[in-house]
Amino acid sequence: MRLFYILFLFVLSGYQAISQVHIEPFPETRIIKFYPNPAVSQITFSFENGAEKDKSFQIFNFIGKKIYELQSVSSKTIVDLSNFYRGVYIFQVRNRNGKVIESGKFQVTK
Repeated sequence: MRLFYILFLFVLSGYQAISQVHIEPFPETRIIKFYPNPAVSQITFSFENGAEKDKSFQIFNFIGKKIYELQSVSSKTIVDLSNFYRGVYIFQVRNRNGKVIESGKFQVTK
């Protein structure tokens, strides 16, 4: 019985320590907005003020093949989707060192 009581206190103290842990979520700061999603004929990517400087922009199909790239982007970029097939695409925004600073996905419906 004494062993049971010691185990009970041990488990109880561990539960209290775990229940007091508070994890603060990371603030989500997006530098790019895109619309419409799903898209049919074109999609617009809008960068926050000044966020487009020294950035490159790439679009990949769902199997990872790069199908579109801009080495320097403007604050508002419109991508023509006439050569895109129906499906899900992934975009990446990279800084001048090539590090991905934002990514997302959009859908093309035709």
